[in-house]
Amino acid sequence: MKKAFKTFLAGAALAIGSLTAIAADPIKIGSVLSVTGPGAFLGDPELKTLQLYVEELNKKGGVIGRPLQLIHYDDGSDANKANGFAKRLIDDDKVDVLIGGTTTGSTMSMVPLVERAGVPFISLAGAVVIVEPVKKWVFKTPHTDRMAAEKVFEDIKKRGFSKVALLSETSGFGQSGKKETELVAGKYGITLVANETYGPKDTDMSPQLTKIKNVPGVQAVFVFGLGQGPAIVTKNYKQLGITLPLYQSHGVASDEFLKLAGPAAEGVRLPSPAQLIPEKLAANDPQKPVVTAYDKAYKERYKQDVSSFGGYAYDGLMIVVDALKRAGTTDKAKVRDAIESTKNFIGTSGKVNMSPTDHMGLDLSSFRMLEVRNGDWTILQ
Repeated sequence: MKKAFKTFLAGAALAIGSLTAIAADPIKIGSVLSVTGPGAFLGDPELKTLQLYVEELNKKGGVIGRPLQLIHYDDGSDANKANGFAKRLIDDDKVDVLIGGTTTGSTMSMVPLVERAGVPFISLAGAVVIVEPVKKWVFKTPHTDRMAAEKVFEDIKKRGFSKVALLSETSGFGQSGKKETELVAGKYGITLVANETYGPKDTDMSPQLTKIKNVPGVQAVFVFGLGQGPAIVTKNYKQLGITLPLYQSHGVASDEFLKLAGPAAEGVRLPSPAQLIPEKLAANDPQKPVVTAYDKAYKERYKQDVSSFGGYAYDGLMIVVDALKRAGTTDKAKVRDAIESTKNFIGTSGKVNMSPTDHMGLDLSSFRMLEVRNGDWTILQ
């Protein structure tokens, strides 16, 4: 009888504990992502990743004894809409933290709002302008465009080339990439002998590539863009019979690029996080367990290939979760401080060490240089 009574008490305590967890106010995670429009290539896996891991975390009891609630809006790849949704998340939904801003344009339209309201914000976009100069409430998970240019130029220099043609997109990401590429070229002894642009909605870049093809002395071509544009460039490149080495930025670090570009992608090189090549990482690589687990969970849930973009969302969410646990509260200032003091966090993008002067926390070694061979990614040693 005593044993049965004790079992009853234990069960009642568990039930009350579960009810308390359910009844606790949720931690509200706000998100504005480009799930449709030209940026859908990036935003769709970002949203799916956040949904997947918020569910998983809630199954395990949430964070600091409270469930997570994801409140998300699709900006349709429109920076003006992103601004409106960010305002709604802050003023109406009263979110505790923001993760998102798929593109640089969307992110930068949201920055003044989060800075004024004092809401921790982790961007999933690439441009260095997001974190330089440092903004008190703004952080980011992807490598910067400057780092991408430097990694590409390292490889170009190693191959003995010095004359490069740049083709960049007129989006926020592409134009920031153009600026950063121009700034670091001299550091690597690179001369930009051509400098062309294309629009994010353009469907044929043959005119720009024809100009580049006719530039005397050009030795390699570097494309800075995201979404479908770079895949179109790659196809046009092949159609025009250009045989110069072709480089892309991390804006296309996704298996989707391989599908869109098809056989034309053969030989293309680009800097990428480890997320694209989990099975190719060394057994002792500290990122291998993280990227392998994410790869498995995402594929099991969505029956789709992973991308580095979904990985950026994973890192953003897990950095927030880690900060919440260390802060022990959703007090925005304390969560902000905890994010800023993130140390030795192993994410899909690399080892993250943030500080008051570095709101991204990644170095150049966290990029892997990849080449497309036989329709698949190969790590360049």
